[in-house]
Amino acid sequence: MVVRKRLTPEESRSSALDAARALLIETGPQSVTLKAVSARIGRTHANLLHHFGSASGLQKALAEHLARSVCETIRKAVHASRAGEGSAREVVDLAFDAFDREGAGALTSWMLLTGNEDALDPIIQVIHELVDELVATEAEQDGCEERIPRDTLSLVLMALGDALIGGALAKSLGLPRDAARLRATALLEASLAEHIQPA
Repeated sequence: MVVRKRLTPEESRSSALDAARALLIETGPQSVTLKAVSARIGRTHANLLHHFGSASGLQKALAEHLARSVCETIRKAVHASRAGEGSAREVVDLAFDAFDREGAGALTSWMLLTGNEDALDPIIQVIHELVDELVATEAEQDGCEERIPRDTLSLVLMALGDALIGGALAKSLGLPRDAARLRATALLEASLAEHIQPA
């Protein structure tokens, strides 16, 4: 008889989200089901139902988990960049990787296609919180209330689009695979340069 380690509710939930994220990256958003996640972590379907309520609840929790993880990484990169220890390209790469390699782009499109649009709310909320925090830390600088949200919108939309069709589109246009990243970096650098130059 196999004895399962008793997990706290937080440990069980975290384990399920880590497994869901791995499934998302390995085989795509359609594989993020309660059955697949429960099999991966050796828990029952009922256990996951208790924590998430449904497959859409699991996807919504995964979206928030991804968003918080990504925004925390981007937050650190932005602060490093402000301290002269990083670059606009590093911030761009983190955002693009989150939507591409980390699966946020595939999860976003899957949720939209399956009518689970409200599962995007946590992603939007976490990005909004990050923008509010960045604006607050630059409150003394003119124009940050407009610049930071504008730059964030451009970066997120470009990263999402690149994750979904960037490779095929760049190839068809005869551009290098990282063309969208280069463009996003140039836009971010231009915005930052415009902000710090004297009027």
